[in-house]
Amino acid sequence: MAVLEMAAMAEFSSVRSVAEVPEGDDAKHVFHHRMFLEPQEEKRNLKALMVKRAKETCSCTPAKVKDCVFSLFPILQWLPKYKLKECLLGDLMSGVIVGVLLVPQSIAYSLLAGQEPIYGLYTSFFAGIIYSLFGTSRHISVGIFGALCLMVGQVVDREVQRAGYDLEAATVSAHTDTVTQVNTTIVPLNQTSQILLCDKTCYAIKVGATMTFIAGVYQVAMGFFQVGFVSVYLSDSLLSGFVTGASFTILTSQAKYLLGLDIPRSSGVGSIITTWINIFRNIHKTNICDLITSFLCFLVLIPTKELNERFKSRLKAPIPVELAVVVAATLASHLGKLRETYGSSIAGEIPTGFLPPRPPEWNLIPNVALDAIPIAIIGFAITVSLSEMFAKKHGYTVRANQEMYAIGFCNIIPSFFHCFTTSAALAKTLVKESTGCRTQISGIVTSLLILIVLLVIAPLFYSLQKCVLAVITIVNLRGALRKFKDLPKMWHLSRVDTIIWIVTMASSALISTEIGLLVGVCFSMLCVIFRTQKPEAPLLGWVAESETYESLSAYKNLQTKPGVMVFRFEAPLYYINKECFKSTLYKQTGVNPAQVKAAKKKAAKRMLRHKEMGSGGNQTGISLELVSEPLGFHTIVIDCCAVQFLDTAGIRTLKEVCKDYKEIDVQVLLAQCNPSVRSSLIRGEFFKEGEDHLLFHSVHQAVDFALGVQEHSGTSASKN
Repeated sequence: MAVLEMAAMAEFSSVRSVAEVPEGDDAKHVFHHRMFLEPQEEKRNLKALMVKRAKETCSCTPAKVKDCVFSLFPILQWLPKYKLKECLLGDLMSGVIVGVLLVPQSIAYSLLAGQEPIYGLYTSFFAGIIYSLFGTSRHISVGIFGALCLMVGQVVDREVQRAGYDLEAATVSAHTDTVTQVNTTIVPLNQTSQILLCDKTCYAIKVGATMTFIAGVYQVAMGFFQVGFVSVYLSDSLLSGFVTGASFTILTSQAKYLLGLDIPRSSGVGSIITTWINIFRNIHKTNICDLITSFLCFLVLIPTKELNERFKSRLKAPIPVELAVVVAATLASHLGKLRETYGSSIAGEIPTGFLPPRPPEWNLIPNVALDAIPIAIIGFAITVSLSEMFAKKHGYTVRANQEMYAIGFCNIIPSFFHCFTTSAALAKTLVKESTGCRTQISGIVTSLLILIVLLVIAPLFYSLQKCVLAVITIVNLRGALRKFKDLPKMWHLSRVDTIIWIVTMASSALISTEIGLLVGVCFSMLCVIFRTQKPEAPLLGWVAESETYESLSAYKNLQTKPGVMVFRFEAPLYYINKECFKSTLYKQTGVNPAQVKAAKKKAAKRMLRHKEMGSGGNQTGISLELVSEPLGFHTIVIDCCAVQFLDTAGIRTLKEVCKDYKEIDVQVLLAQCNPSVRSSLIRGEFFKEGEDHLLFHSVHQAVDFALGVQEHSGTSASKN
């Protein structure tokens, strides 16, 4: 029969399929229209396919080399087509404005990463240039990101402590490895061969650079193996909750600078609680000068930031209040001699120029390789999501795998130049877009501005108080902390997403950032599993004068066909939810075949016992009535439109359901199965020979068939 059907597929789009109703000499045929679809021929020659792919991959032609180079360096595609008149002014303006904002933030976030200010400037300089070469997004700003700096700083503090350095010791002026080389263009041979002492500052950047290198290798590897799909496990609610939770940890880590306290930085599980305990234990040691400075900076920064946001549509560029505060605070600290007079903690010596490149510390790789995994995933996920968001907004496309290459090289290459981890940053990207950015020339302009600071201006920040940098860091957390305002709206839209947000935020803040991220991913995956484990499974009703069936529990004025129940299971049917499928089906139909069969068996035994005992026929008649009591329906149509796939347990469950209902004279029909489900049913030998007509392309077709069969059976019974 299957062979005949395959032959008919090629010739007819629709034919009549016959289902015979047995019994009786004049039994007629019940017809229903059935569509035949001819399947595509599958490519089963795996060896030939692999050989073909290998030849395509290994072949080397000038055209292919050119495509490969242009794909790796997208700047070669758009730079020759750059429109000076249309793009240059906007790129210059946005590049300068982002650079002005980025200088104080780079210095401030260096403290968060456990590094000296100069290394934050290095990081911002290299990130902008390298992303311009490799990136496909025209608008995102790649540089220092608070959550990643926090994660880097926690690992740096742990490794510094393991190495035996005193975390509480002030090492601001100890730059043995730095100062001796900073302004040296040509290093003498005897100096390069000399083993230089490495203090805590030097060791900290070694740890940071090594972890940055490993994170970059992970990101490039993800791009090479095209595993960008891992980002789908980091939903928007999960990332938002993670960033908000990390913001609490960032705020906590910076609180000691606001008060001028000299306490060790806590790390590990519950570090946020430990830090606040240490702060309150040492609150009596608060430096009044730092406290007043912090308060004044808050008074200036917060209102001005609010004005920037409220009037951003009217302002051609945001007010560079952070730079103004840094300049004013540096002058006040220098002229007032706040360090000498009040003991304020200052940034210290910031050298000019660049240090000679140095490879990562290979011996540290085993210590930080595991810590680099969440940093790599978070960095690439944020970069890809931001690039796709702005590409969609401005009508162009980005390549996710190339973005992984770009952000990976933004970490690998700078790691040789004393830099730490970078990624795209939302706040600076928004500023960049709103000030007229058209291409990544804007990023190059920003890097050139930071280069000027590195070569000329950096030493002038010597007297800048650390509390000012802490205030800048905390004020920039406002966006993440404001997410609490969106919770009611998020709860209204999706309660599951809200719960994921709360769980990720709480675990990231109260436990640790790395564990919080892992908890968020696991919890969100469990939510997906729970959704499929107990999905919606309503009975359907017929919409009058149409062929549509919808949920009876969701809509009014739906009609039901006599003797036919239509059941929809809104999830894949697999080993996790197979019992839920059966129990829900039994509950919705009101009939459990096992119970019906057990009742019949029990009644039959009772009848037999009464016959053997010779009791009256009254009770026997009652038992017969119970056995032959009608169920109220003769057919169940299972709407499979929402069943994406079946596994072996799912196929077995369907077989059991059909078999059990058939034993109590109820037939089960399947409708609207997708090609994957149909293929699984055929491979699983779900249909016996001659029974494949019980699979329908629409619910309406299945219901009509069931009614036709029942009508014909009733007619035959009345004649008999």
